[in-house]
Amino acid sequence: MKGFSRRLVRESHLSADDLIWTMIVSDSVKSREAVTSLPGVERVDIDNLVKDAKRAYDLGIPAIAIFPHINPKLKDGVGSEALNADGLIPNAIRAVKSAVPELGVIVDVALDPFTDHGHDGVLVGDEIINDISVDALADGAIILADAGADIVAPSDMMDGRVGAIRRELDQHGHHNVMIMSYAAKYASGYYGPYRDAIGTSAALRGDKRTYQMDPGNSDEAIREVGLDIEEGADMVMVKPGLPYLDIIYRVKSTYAVPTFAFQVSGECAMIMAAAQNGWADEERVILESLMSFKRAGCDGILTYFAPKAAEWLSESILDA
Repeated sequence: MKGFSRRLVRESHLSADDLIWTMIVSDSVKSREAVTSLPGVERVDIDNLVKDAKRAYDLGIPAIAIFPHINPKLKDGVGSEALNADGLIPNAIRAVKSAVPELGVIVDVALDPFTDHGHDGVLVGDEIINDISVDALADGAIILADAGADIVAPSDMMDGRVGAIRRELDQHGHHNVMIMSYAAKYASGYYGPYRDAIGTSAALRGDKRTYQMDPGNSDEAIREVGLDIEEGADMVMVKPGLPYLDIIYRVKSTYAVPTFAFQVSGECAMIMAAAQNGWADEERVILESLMSFKRAGCDGILTYFAPKAAEWLSESILDA
């Protein structure tokens, strides 16, 4: 079959419009710092975050997602720094929106980057206290919205947090700030490089299986997504991505809502390790992995590969 006819009958399509570039901003880096366990990814200061945001816009990427690497001295048991309106992430949002106002900015609503125990909620003894955690998350969402975030993304998996955040956003006049819920977030071994990148791997006490989902469960994901939609989520996410394509397909088939996947750090690290060892064609495998999300039903993908993929896709259009 000739190239043009293959394109005419292709069922799934991938473009820069489908990509969200995941970035890590640090208050402890003067410029750029490589993440050893995540090849090709860097922690950056706010100035370089803005440079990368401008690059994203120039590449046609519609939005970026910003994650924090916080000085350990600012961490405590309840994640107080998450409620600092003059903290790293609010300042990063303001800088990006000032420089590139048309670029969408997505930010996590989470406590784990700010806690000294590495968990997504307030820990009392060995127990996460759900309701106290939800109150803190809702307060944090307002700070992020006030700073200019377009989309807030609760990633904690606490019960009732989407509803609480929606109520607080509306009460504070942020009716147009959207919620992208980490609706089906699994207790996964694929998060390791990310935890290295944001500095929580060494701090994490125990694991997160009591509030993140069991990898063996599928029906539970559909229930969790349904609850978040009822509470006011504008869009939902499945995390990780490649090991859970069946979940993405079920979610998109069940609910008529925008559905996203997070191609997480462990997935990207494995692909890059194979490519760097000559075991896989980097460009071909990355684009194939991204296309698999579209085939499963995703409206978009959060990925560290966004800039590479956008460049390759642009070149393929020019060559066509």
